[in-house]
Amino acid sequence: DGNFNVGTAFNRQPGSAFKPFAYAEAFKKGYMPETALFDLETEFSTLCDSEGNPINPSQKKEDVCYSPVNYDGIFRGPLTMREALAQSRNIPAIKTLYLVGINTALQTAQALGITTLSDPSRYGLTLVLGGGEVSLLEMTSAYSVFANDGMRNPYAYILKVEDANGNVLEEFAPTPTRVLEPEVA
Repeated sequence: DGNFNVGTAFNRQPGSAFKPFAYAEAFKKGYMPETALFDLETEFSTLCDSEGNPINPSQKKEDVCYSPVNYDGIFRGPLTMREALAQSRNIPAIKTLYLVGINTALQTAQALGITTLSDPSRYGLTLVLGGGEVSLLEMTSAYSVFANDGMRNPYAYILKVEDANGNVLEEFAPTPTRVLEPEVA
């Protein structure tokens, strides 16, 4: 009832909205939008076999295995990174995060303006599926970098202050910074 600002609160999981940060890091590392990834059932835990069963029989499957699915339950086979991102496919996004590394993907997100995801030890491969908490304001600010060809403009709450006569007392002056190359953005 007006006491909670959803736009600035750091309690929102970004869901698939984090995927572009992993792909941006991949493009920075030389992967291309045409790079093929396999959208196939995949067991990501080294503690489990390819069938998704724990190697150690005393461990529970749900405690150690990680074999996610796509939102529609369908695996589409080989896809380019461009297609995988456009279709928001989970498995290729997780593989992309695995290839680039959580630390560097978080560094890219931070360069774009995400400040809350600061401890890489808290996150795993689920990060690209929303496994962290960010604010709506930071997420929209970070996305603006993609639209601005890699230039980051810090967000500002007040753009101009005028007195009763219309004289400008203070005015925001943007200070853009290049955080991504245009080809990556």
